[in-house]
Amino acid sequence: MNQRVLIIGAGIAGIQAALDIANSGFEVVLVEKEPSIGGHMAQLSETFPTLDCSQCILTPRTVEAGHHQNIQLYTYSELESIQKSPENGQFTARIRRKAAYINWDLCTGCGVCQEKCPFKVESDFERGIGPRKVVYTLSPQAVPNKPVIDAANCRYLQSKWDMEAGRIPALDKNGNPAKPKCGACVKFCPTGAIDWEQQDEIFEETVGAVIAATGFDLFPMQRLPEYGGGRIPDVIDALAFERMLAASGPTAGKIRRPSDGREPKEVVFVQCSGSRDPERGMPYCSKICCMYTAKQAILYRHRVHDGQAYVFYIDVRAGGKGYEEFLNRAQEQDQVAYLRGKVGKIYQEGDKVRVRGVDTLTRRTIEIDADLVVLATAVIPRASSADVARLLALDSDENGFFTADNEEFNPMGSSQARVFFAGAALGPKDIPETVAQASGAAAKVLALFQSDVHSSTAKEKVMETL
Repeated sequence: MNQRVLIIGAGIAGIQAALDIANSGFEVVLVEKEPSIGGHMAQLSETFPTLDCSQCILTPRTVEAGHHQNIQLYTYSELESIQKSPENGQFTARIRRKAAYINWDLCTGCGVCQEKCPFKVESDFERGIGPRKVVYTLSPQAVPNKPVIDAANCRYLQSKWDMEAGRIPALDKNGNPAKPKCGACVKFCPTGAIDWEQQDEIFEETVGAVIAATGFDLFPMQRLPEYGGGRIPDVIDALAFERMLAASGPTAGKIRRPSDGREPKEVVFVQCSGSRDPERGMPYCSKICCMYTAKQAILYRHRVHDGQAYVFYIDVRAGGKGYEEFLNRAQEQDQVAYLRGKVGKIYQEGDKVRVRGVDTLTRRTIEIDADLVVLATAVIPRASSADVARLLALDSDENGFFTADNEEFNPMGSSQARVFFAGAALGPKDIPETVAQASGAAAKVLALFQSDVHSSTAKEKVMETL
């Protein structure tokens, strides 16, 4: 039996599971659709309730995973298909690595191409509050530290393809062959790593088990019209605020309004933005919002000493060691004002953002003219989870999260033999729970491989006696 494991997703869950298995001597195929590993944890500033630096915890693990001899890392890649053999239960996976237009074997990660690229676009990693170059890595701590070229926004590639398709003339006004626009990265790359002819590559890997650790996304603000529908610049989601808080973020850790760059003196945090909302198909609690909102409010007060933070909440759910004390700290030591009630409307009023809600404890309508509003939007499944569920014939619940074989006695197992789950692919989780479950999934795989060894040995002994 093949004793290699395929892990789909290289956030903290996928990384932890990969390291546990690889350190036990088994090979891991780790697939991540982004150019580098780390997932959403790579976007965070600090973690609750200890306020430890997120990168200080994550970076040693990403570096170890990136250089481990037992881990085959496929970044900028997606699972295209997977077939299970009915005879031995092995999986044959086809993995598509997207063209980066940079030869990573030649690239040294020096960063010159990013520095010289003259064009910027909005960065998904920075959640829209900061730009990135068309040639980019996700972060300064990216693993692997190899850039990719965003083909959809690269002037050179687009003009090259337009000429090849006959959409623009292939000759200049003097009748000479026309040259595509830009190409600055080619001129300055010291190793000649830019490869305009690079194509997607297909790899096949055979494995004996699979762990799905596809992670989560956030409910889009565009689906919250009463909160501005994503059209108000100074209404952002919590992950965008994390990028503001992060020292490696677009504001270098300074709190600034996206609209004008001013320091906000009044910030309103709105919890349950999309969560616990059956009308929008999100009836569940997102579990982590109460704690990360308290963390963000505390960190805001540490950076803006004369600022005031308000938190609108339905009720506080803080189930974890030290969590209740952390919330008390936010209210008592950092003077964060907690208002029990639902926000009904958020709209632009001059250069302010007016937040209208109800304090259900005093039964009063409250209006706050805020400088910045942060929405704790619902945790939802990754869009790619549906594709993984289809490829592996996995069960999902009505919200799109994977369903465990048995929530009480086999929370990491699936309905399919030799397929396991880890992390927020099963539902909202904080980092400690995610890491614990990832190690649990790894233990399941190791036990399975050990069982395979015993079974194979027993069969050999039987054959010897015949």
